[in-house]
Amino acid sequence: MTMQPVVDLLLDLIALPSINPAFLKGRPQLTGEKRVSDFLLSWCEKARMDVETKPVMPGRHNLFASIAPLKKSTGRVVLAPHLDTVNIPNDSLLTPRMDMDRVHGRGACDTKGSVAAMLTAMARLSRAGVRPEHTEIVFLGLVDEESGQEGSRAIAASGWKADLAIVGEPTRLKVVTAHKGDVWLHIDTKGKAAHGSRPELGHNAIEEMAKVVAALGGPYASRLRSSPHPLLGRRTINVGTIQGGHQPNIVPDRCRISIDRRTLPGEDEKSVARELRALFKSRGIRASLSNMRGGACVALETDVTLPLVRGLMKTAGQRLPVGVDYFCDAAVLSAGGIPSVVFGPGDIAQAHTANEWIEVESLCKGTDLLEAFLRGLP
Repeated sequence: MTMQPVVDLLLDLIALPSINPAFLKGRPQLTGEKRVSDFLLSWCEKARMDVETKPVMPGRHNLFASIAPLKKSTGRVVLAPHLDTVNIPNDSLLTPRMDMDRVHGRGACDTKGSVAAMLTAMARLSRAGVRPEHTEIVFLGLVDEESGQEGSRAIAASGWKADLAIVGEPTRLKVVTAHKGDVWLHIDTKGKAAHGSRPELGHNAIEEMAKVVAALGGPYASRLRSSPHPLLGRRTINVGTIQGGHQPNIVPDRCRISIDRRTLPGEDEKSVARELRALFKSRGIRASLSNMRGGACVALETDVTLPLVRGLMKTAGQRLPVGVDYFCDAAVLSAGGIPSVVFGPGDIAQAHTANEWIEVESLCKGTDLLEAFLRGLP
């Protein structure tokens, strides 16, 4: 035993695999959030919270654990981390371990550390009989953040409301009020197959794609670097994959790349697609675009003057808001009408790594800060 309940909870959570099924096939004993959700349902009941689950996809449920206010509820604050993780390079990451002042294992910082900190903070209030007078506190364990964000999208689509969502991600205990959006697109070029000894009889789709890749650099990339956002910096584009051709002696008739375009507030998939089509047309390039995702991943920008946002920043000892490059559930909830910020222990630099870890000091301090904020709710 560590003698620190939040650390013990995190160790228990890491030992329960919850790899997103999108990233691992054929090993159902390691995928899905159900093991974590079932464990937390029992844990929260013992901590005197009201608990329920709501289905999102077959076998995958969002988890709700709440503390009702003393009097009539006039507001709601939500603590919303996700329960799934990315895949593992080897099974050793599923065995939690302590190393000096760090907890190691898949999900340690992304984002089972936030789950442990948020629930421990709530449990301290619940077990002590401390409740806000008029504000309901809800823990919302979300599924599928690492893939399609179906958990948060279900919440947004349901019309369920709150005055603030604190989305758990490793922010080094900084209150993040803005994050970039993310557009994933396939770009396809078509050609005409021919024998490799007579390439002039065909049209090379890979050579056409080379023009696309060249167009995405140069002046276009320079334009993306202009007009940076005060918190988020510049827009970016990355060519992540390429597939084309069959063998060396056949002129390829198809080629496909996938791109990752990080967006700023005000941009979306449609505006990015229009921009790229205009770029290709201006250069005489024949290429088509298609979306790789089902749901929009727009940027987040939350009003820093909202009283609850100011209150959380004050509790964290933070004067100025912070922005991050990555996308998360916060923008989905915000688009659904729930003002959202991102906050949690740990550092994003350790997320998704082969040696994921979180500092015990960050975990414990994050728990204390969340408890202090919750105790101050009206």
